[in-house]
Amino acid sequence: MRVAIAGGTGLMGTLVADEVERRGHETVILARSRGIDLTTGTGLDDALGGADVVVDVSNVSTLKADVSTRFFEGTTRTLLAAEERAGVERHVALSIVGVDRAPYDYYAGKRAQEVAIEAGSVPWTILRATQFHEFAGQIHATAKAGPLHLAPKMRTQPVAAREVASRLVDLAEAPARGGYLELAGPREESLVDMVRRWARASGHRGWIPGVALPGRFGKAQRDGTLLPGDGAEIGTETFTAWLQRTTGREAPRRDARVREG
Repeated sequence: MRVAIAGGTGLMGTLVADEVERRGHETVILARSRGIDLTTGTGLDDALGGADVVVDVSNVSTLKADVSTRFFEGTTRTLLAAEERAGVERHVALSIVGVDRAPYDYYAGKRAQEVAIEAGSVPWTILRATQFHEFAGQIHATAKAGPLHLAPKMRTQPVAAREVASRLVDLAEAPARGGYLELAGPREESLVDMVRRWARASGHRGWIPGVALPGRFGKAQRDGTLLPGDGAEIGTETFTAWLQRTTGREAPRRDARVREG
């Protein structure tokens, strides 16, 4: 099977490519560094020649709804049109648990992506996953006020990225479902606690205050809107186990009775 991976050089794309190759399939990486531009379509027709399935894990770094929507709508329509021309059999996309319930900010673009896929002619499956365990380190690196690191208050049920990659390849190997699946980790966590524990396990020190983000999206982060539904598939690796595996250290989990601050 020939699997084209949109966004194949990022965190998730690399994991998907490794899993595809481990299972004996051929990979095609769709990325600007490989001369393929998803926003303009440059190089897509040649790259998709002979492809059986596309796995889309492309991403854009923004919190703005308009920027996110332009990117995901535009790249998805361009990609699907090229897939149709190439005779690609199915399209598998990674989305996020809760985008339909909280289509705000960055999530607005992910929901627009889903709608574009539903409206397209290529048979499809969409996997909605919760935040990855790696999200803690990403937040520590990017959520700052001057030299101070911040941690947004959020209820989440994080999942190991490698488990998400494996499930995406399962779906790539199977007939298109024309529907959605949810995948979450084995336990609910506080994002504030995750960021603090990642920082300690990685050797970082200093106060990391928990902050409540404003607006509808901030409210959705705190009230459980972004947690998985009852029918979600549940992964196996906890944040604690992931932290031990990736850092070699384990920072104690915060007592759930202690108020975030």
